[in-house]
Amino acid sequence: MRSLALLLGLGLSLDAFAAAMRWGDIRDGSLYLQADRPDTLTVRWAPAWQADANEEHLYLLDGQGKLQGERLIAASETRGSQSWPLAPGAASYRLEIPGYSFRNYRVEHDERTVALFAPAKVHFCAETRDGDTLYFKVAPGERAILAGKFHGGVDALQAQRVGDGQVLTLKLLPYPAYWQFDQVSLPVSDREQLWRLRLQGSGKAAFWLDGTANLFAQAPGQLKPLREDDGQTRLTLHDKVLGRTPDLGVALPYVLPPPASHAVLDALKPAAASYYSFVDVTAKNPHFEDVFRQAYQERFGIRQDITLLAGSQRQADLRADTQSNGGLDAWLAGTRALGGKGTHYIGFADEPNLNYASYEQYRAIFASMARQVRSDPANAAAGVRIAMPASSRLVNGPFADHAADKRGLDWARRLLDESAAQVDALAWHEWMIRDLLATRTYRDSVQRAAQLVGLDAHGAPRKALLLDQTNLSSGSSLSPYDQDTHYASLWWASVVINASQDGLLTMLNWFQAADEPQYPKGMIRVPGDDRFELKPVGLAQQFIRQHWLHQVLWLDNDAFEVDALAMAGDDQRSLLGVNKGTRLQRVDLSGAKCPLNNGALRYFGADNRSRDAPFRCQDGRVRFDLPGQTLFALRWSAS
Repeated sequence: MRSLALLLGLGLSLDAFAAAMRWGDIRDGSLYLQADRPDTLTVRWAPAWQADANEEHLYLLDGQGKLQGERLIAASETRGSQSWPLAPGAASYRLEIPGYSFRNYRVEHDERTVALFAPAKVHFCAETRDGDTLYFKVAPGERAILAGKFHGGVDALQAQRVGDGQVLTLKLLPYPAYWQFDQVSLPVSDREQLWRLRLQGSGKAAFWLDGTANLFAQAPGQLKPLREDDGQTRLTLHDKVLGRTPDLGVALPYVLPPPASHAVLDALKPAAASYYSFVDVTAKNPHFEDVFRQAYQERFGIRQDITLLAGSQRQADLRADTQSNGGLDAWLAGTRALGGKGTHYIGFADEPNLNYASYEQYRAIFASMARQVRSDPANAAAGVRIAMPASSRLVNGPFADHAADKRGLDWARRLLDESAAQVDALAWHEWMIRDLLATRTYRDSVQRAAQLVGLDAHGAPRKALLLDQTNLSSGSSLSPYDQDTHYASLWWASVVINASQDGLLTMLNWFQAADEPQYPKGMIRVPGDDRFELKPVGLAQQFIRQHWLHQVLWLDNDAFEVDALAMAGDDQRSLLGVNKGTRLQRVDLSGAKCPLNNGALRYFGADNRSRDAPFRCQDGRVRFDLPGQTLFALRWSAS
């Protein structure tokens, strides 16, 4: 008789004929799989919420981090399946189900294949049934913590130590802030501990481990050491220039930054900025914004920016009324007063596909305000340009009901068909791509935007492309594990590299510059009055800017866990990259005319410090060993 424990796993059932083990319903996490005989991995999905508005991706990596399978799930595929073969081996495959997912995924494999689940932290990772059971181990001497968050489903975690039956219960309470959660310390022992975890309550579940491996199995015998072999990354550099690199910036506050903040803003070195203009404020006081807009341009040297018209108190759905028109007039006058020293994009609403009930409502205010801008040629002479639609996400729909009718790409296409002459730029915001392996979708979104606006004879987009707001999560749905740690550095570097890869993007802005009490998602931490310090992602931005050049070079890259961007500027060349995985990658670069002239390699790791690193020139190739979860920059002179 099969062990009863196997029947109590996370959405698990055993088929006596197929001898299959099943997982479900996974929404966000990694499943590590190690087979001792040929196996078939099958993934099935069903809609969870707004699946018909959202494309999704599944990734399967082998034990060396190479991509063995990628499945693009079209928005129309609300239900479906995908199978991949698993070969026997000592190292583990990794199936990645990136969050935020709009589908429920069920995974099936042979019962003898070792399977370990690594759930996302704070964000919910699965939908479960009351009483679902998993197992985990704590190594001798480890100070492990069991943590969880209430998302309206699972409301308690019960951990029982198998050796002696000791029980710990963790109640999961509702909190006003998304990033708040509950945790309990597990006893420390000089022996290995096996624990049984029961999930109490049905629905969305968030549970994880700190201080030990964040891995769970459906049976004790599955809890075997996870092995990941070193990886190989082969890069080939070409002389062809693909286009420009985007101006990297941040969303700046609606105030004059205090002098104490200037040093950290200078360290970020923003070349672009996102602003808001609150029409209810400027309609009453037309010069309210003049002082800080002048400071951002003159003191901080920002020459390219985008402003979204909105109302204070987060009112995003403007109407073409006296107040909105007066606010726009004030913004235009303030922009003309800046002296025509830069390019100033204006968007007539903030995320209209999220905040307006219909496209027709947005089109009406766009048409009215576009006429207002174009009516005075002095506005264009001052650098004013019109951007649209500043949508919430582009390829996929916003987080709203009936999202399939509100995709940013569709609204932009309709507006271009009707009013292309009134549009200078396509702008959008990208949220909720939190997974490090899914950041390559940023490249896809830029390519799709370029296809929509078309390319000129030189291969450049006919309209500027502005990804003017992005972050791992939207609003305040934040996790300190991804906002306040090195994880954000890896994520931002990967987003920058992928979004810039084809030389098509004009602007890329992190949202936002500094933490706010309800939105602690900045590059800058504000620990107290007149105290400002860079968070890990801010230090990573500083590293990126130090090695940023103006042109994108064609680079072939056969790796999946390593992203890299080749750049040129004057007589300088640089290669900016990031190893997102935990394994060591052995990097081999050809096409750089080794030996490098004045070559230098720098690493930026989890200690948030930049350091020199060794590299070798051999047989015309540059080679170096890249540690896991590390940014790197290789720079040399082309002359």
